[in-house]
Amino acid sequence: MAKFDGIFNIEGTLKGMTFYKSKDGNMIRTKGGVSKDRIAKDPAFERTRENGSEFAHCAKMAQLFRSSVTDKVELAKDHRTSSRLNQVMHNIKALDTVSPRGERNVPTGIKDPEGPKQLNGFEFNINGQITQIFTQLQALDVEAGTLNYSGFIPSRHLSYPEGANEADLQLIAVQVDFSEGTYTLTESEKVTLVKNPDAVDLALAVSQVPGGTVPVYYLLLAEFFQMMNGTRYPLKNKQYNALGVIGFLKP
Repeated sequence: MAKFDGIFNIEGTLKGMTFYKSKDGNMIRTKGGVSKDRIAKDPAFERTRENGSEFAHCAKMAQLFRSSVTDKVELAKDHRTSSRLNQVMHNIKALDTVSPRGERNVPTGIKDPEGPKQLNGFEFNINGQITQIFTQLQALDVEAGTLNYSGFIPSRHLSYPEGANEADLQLIAVQVDFSEGTYTLTESEKVTLVKNPDAVDLALAVSQVPGGTVPVYYLLLAEFFQMMNGTRYPLKNKQYNALGVIGFLKP
């Protein structure tokens, strides 16, 4: 697939080439020459089938993780969130050193000591990254499921985008069982922080820390607003909201 950089913007098919517009610009692609049936049966394409199987598995696991926090993701995402999360799942799958080629999987890879670390630090919105917005992540207690900071100064410890004068923070704990295809989510109440130099005691606590035999991931959500004449307006269509994985609890 190539990017088309020409004088005219063309959309449609022309002489076997398809022109289309994506968020990355004007793109061009040609029709493939190998049939689906041949790829499915020809021994020469065995490696292709193995790669395809693992790719589909990782996409499914990425969708499961995203679905576990889907309401939060809708508040803070970019147009490449899904593809970036897919790549993280491929990294976890690659840690599976026991399954045969074509059958490596995330449930096995996540058990590796390095497995849970792959998701830690994941940002759902590159345009608004929680690690750049919130500077006191060390206040997270993964055992207790709390994020407490005494003397928190919103105008200093929180990076408000231009035009924002209020922010809502929420702590989320999610436990995803990739083997069973299930998840458990608990969350804190949202705390509103007005942009000013007055110190406050920030206290976020999830209702319960999920127990079990798989890791618990903690996410922090930051939503920005402009308060004007008593009405709150989401800032720039939520473009700068942030949601990121800030820590995890090993089982």
